[in-house]
Amino acid sequence: MTHLKHQPFRRLLSRASLFSVGVLAAACSVAVNAPLVGVAQSTASIAAAQFPVPVVDVAARPEQPLQTAVFAGGCFWGIEAVFENLKGVTEAVSGYSGGSAETATYERTNEGDTGHAEAVWVTYDPSQITYGQLLRIYFSVAHDPTQLNRQGADIGTQYRSAIFYANEEQRSAAQSYIQQLTEAQVFDRPIVTQLEPLVAFYEAEDYHQDYIVHNPANPYVVVHDLPKLAHLRQEFPELYRN
Repeated sequence: MTHLKHQPFRRLLSRASLFSVGVLAAACSVAVNAPLVGVAQSTASIAAAQFPVPVVDVAARPEQPLQTAVFAGGCFWGIEAVFENLKGVTEAVSGYSGGSAETATYERTNEGDTGHAEAVWVTYDPSQITYGQLLRIYFSVAHDPTQLNRQGADIGTQYRSAIFYANEEQRSAAQSYIQQLTEAQVFDRPIVTQLEPLVAFYEAEDYHQDYIVHNPANPYVVVHDLPKLAHLRQEFPELYRN
């Protein structure tokens, strides 16, 4: 699969669709005073050493120096930030996957009936970081894969845990790693991550891109997303981009 920017299904939205500051602060449908649940609470207590190195990975292709992966697991702000802070990742874009072009907007996907999941398109250099390493970060830092159709106080199928695989290699690697984690009993509850074929990815509205960079003091970000970055820096210093 070629780079996202070269795909005909990429959905570009203008800054004319920007919401007010008040709506931005409430985005991802979580109240400011919501309890600290989800990744920051349930997976931060699990050390990276408990997550095995994937036995199945995706081979690098000399003719394709950059590769892509699409992950979903709750509000895409935090997922995007985690992957953007990894060495070897050249780009992380927030968007929607799993539904149609007609419903690929924040307003519609937030209703939870479009089939879309808030997802992140990751472009990476396999000579610096592999798909297997991305999987390890995804399951150990980016989200809690045992929460069904939710992440903490974010509830709905649009917040489901899902990996949108671009080819059979990615599907096999993801399935194998879920089996590894299950057999190692890393989590005390079943992993509910869905493996779905990547049909299309639609870029989210401009104000969602690099949201944490531009809004580090947003209460939702402080409570739910900054702990993910701290966990990443602590558990994977060799992969963390300073």
